[in-house]
Amino acid sequence: MGRREEEELPAFQNGAFEVDGGEVVDREFLVDKKFLDEYVPRGGIDRHTMRDLIAKIRIVRGKDFQCDEWIEEPALLVTRFEYANLFHTVTDWYSAYVSSRVTGLPNRPHLIFVDGHCVAPLEETWRALFSSLRYAKNFSGSVCFRHAILSPLGYETALFKGLTEDIDCYGAPAQELWQNPDDHKTARLSEFGEMVRAAFGLPLNVHRGGKPLFGHNILFVRREDYLAHPRHGGKVESRLSNEQEVFDSLKSWASNYKGCKINLVNGLFAHMSMKDQVRAIQDASVIIGAHGAGLTHIVSALPKTVILEIISSYFRRPHFAYISRWKGLEYHAINLAGSHADTGTVIKELVDIMKSLGC
Repeated sequence: MGRREEEELPAFQNGAFEVDGGEVVDREFLVDKKFLDEYVPRGGIDRHTMRDLIAKIRIVRGKDFQCDEWIEEPALLVTRFEYANLFHTVTDWYSAYVSSRVTGLPNRPHLIFVDGHCVAPLEETWRALFSSLRYAKNFSGSVCFRHAILSPLGYETALFKGLTEDIDCYGAPAQELWQNPDDHKTARLSEFGEMVRAAFGLPLNVHRGGKPLFGHNILFVRREDYLAHPRHGGKVESRLSNEQEVFDSLKSWASNYKGCKINLVNGLFAHMSMKDQVRAIQDASVIIGAHGAGLTHIVSALPKTVILEIISSYFRRPHFAYISRWKGLEYHAINLAGSHADTGTVIKELVDIMKSLGC
């Protein structure tokens, strides 16, 4: 707390990374500015650490290539941004996942953090998702890689770019796309959600159909007042000023609902392990919550899960509408005039959703 993020981002010197150029080297650096502008544009990112890293890669002759340690298996080099925030961390997880898929890695790769950030609670999930994790800042000598992959920044993933660009894409099952390829459909985000569930040992062959034996779970993702970003300098604000009132009303409605059995789950994620958070998402037929990072967990939701987002007029951004679309999930929104929700409106929306589920 208290430090600016810039203080924890790497500043690479020329030759911080080197590649073996064999016996004859005809230039000093691996790429030039034209290459960087074409393939790694800076865009609106103030400190594009991966661009800076690539710009400093120097080519050396084989006899000058010195190593204190060799890492033989594929390794992803990752720079985390806003590392204590769930949404931004999920964009980093997704970038690392896609990097490993695009490069055709057969197994989960090793990770090297090349930022200067501290250990964060979300590191538990980094370690669960990938084979191993090390910090470059803790290397004591020169480390060489047989296969190094530079993971794009989380800001460069569709999850983030979709906030400002229209990405014409919809979620579809992988099997459907195998049979009928479509450039406007993807199973990538659903596969990523399966990877997250598998990392915590949760079952993948779960199929939802008909009325669940023990009733439908409606998961209310609670948004407790907290500093969403570790360097947040402003006042902590709620995205739903009467959240407790809404929850209490839903609890009363669910207990008296005649259509079928409904279990209202109190999603206090800040007090749950990551595995329990992901399990709650997996077990939910309907996920409801105010706009906030906790809803990013819908990447792990099962097919046919319905999303209901309550959106304050102060925080009207399309994060979760897009994630729902790219996973092929049904999405509903209640747009507020301010941050206060009418409980009757929320209940009416849920009644319609439950009826659509045959309940």
